[in-house]
Amino acid sequence: MNNHYRILIKGKNPSYFLSLLISMHISIYHKEESPTGLILEINEKDYQKITAIKTSYKIIVLNRYGFLKLQYLFSKYFVFLFGLIFFFMILFFLSHLIFSVEVIHSNYEIRSIIYQDLKKFGIEKFNFKVSYEEKEEIVQKILKKETEKIEWLEIEEVGTKYVVHVEERKKNKEKEECSPRNIVAKKDAMILDIQAEEGEVIKKRLDYVKKGDIIISGLIYNKEDIVAKRCAIGKVFGEVWYQVNLSIPKRYHEEKVTGDKKSQLEIEFLDSTYHLFSHYKSYRKQSIAILASRILPIRFLFSTYLETDVVDKKYNLENIDSMAYELATNKLLDKLSEEDEIISKKILKKYEKDSKIEVEVFFRVKEDITDFVDISNIDITKENQQEEE
Repeated sequence: MNNHYRILIKGKNPSYFLSLLISMHISIYHKEESPTGLILEINEKDYQKITAIKTSYKIIVLNRYGFLKLQYLFSKYFVFLFGLIFFFMILFFLSHLIFSVEVIHSNYEIRSIIYQDLKKFGIEKFNFKVSYEEKEEIVQKILKKETEKIEWLEIEEVGTKYVVHVEERKKNKEKEECSPRNIVAKKDAMILDIQAEEGEVIKKRLDYVKKGDIIISGLIYNKEDIVAKRCAIGKVFGEVWYQVNLSIPKRYHEEKVTGDKKSQLEIEFLDSTYHLFSHYKSYRKQSIAILASRILPIRFLFSTYLETDVVDKKYNLENIDSMAYELATNKLLDKLSEEDEIISKKILKKYEKDSKIEVEVFFRVKEDITDFVDISNIDITKENQQEEE
């Protein structure tokens, strides 16, 4: 029996009322007596017959079962459920609207151009957000349209706001005049590549140089005499050695942000948070309170879920190498420029110390070792006379 009622009959001598129900062929599935009256369980059809009887006995519904329960709850909380669904529909609608577009660049003209292009392709205030694929397509269209002015463009979605980062294309400028100078080694290294545009190259590939050694001279010679001073222009790359020391815990925990994110509006009531969409298995959450009640324990939040990749590992001397290379490489890259390149790497030493593993990693790096020394104060005449003497 799924759909049935549990009722309480209150009044003087409820057993008399029970006998009346039996005479009416009312099916009673369960009966028990309580200090307050007689408790019965009956089906829906018989309950309607009982409520139609004119009697002085008080009939109270204690519980409903099956579909009757759902029907009762729905009718009781209909207004609340309807309001809640309507509210979430509004939140869903608002969360897919663009409330602000900001182009970040110091040049007003560039900002104006990008704002116009974004508007042309449908990205403007109070329009609906576009999908990731549409956003990337818009980026490519703007770059193609403004190829002479724009070098790079990125549209970042931050909640209900689009933040546009843009880089202006630098036009080729005429070479700036510079004073006479030598190109020297910035640090001790073995020369791997010399890219000389102006000046006299006095070193060659695979030569070892110390800090300050001249590689491209701004002094121009004719046989043994200096005939001119020039601004040496060029770039020199050399092999430089680095050693990176690490202390890695044997139990390693790291939480990396993957770059994927979801934004949505939420309701926080008491200690619970309600939202329309599921979030990531592992995430970091950033929330901003939009509206809070001073009377009820309820707040409306705009939340951004950042997906994370959690790494939990136990390390020993046998499995530490890959992690050591990754951490050491990242640590070294912070010191290098974009043009520098790691040639090779090797673990020199590793040993356990307390709860950590100490690792020494050796790197060979192709690095820009270009430095400059001003030679404006050199007197060509005096230098040539000293050579003759």
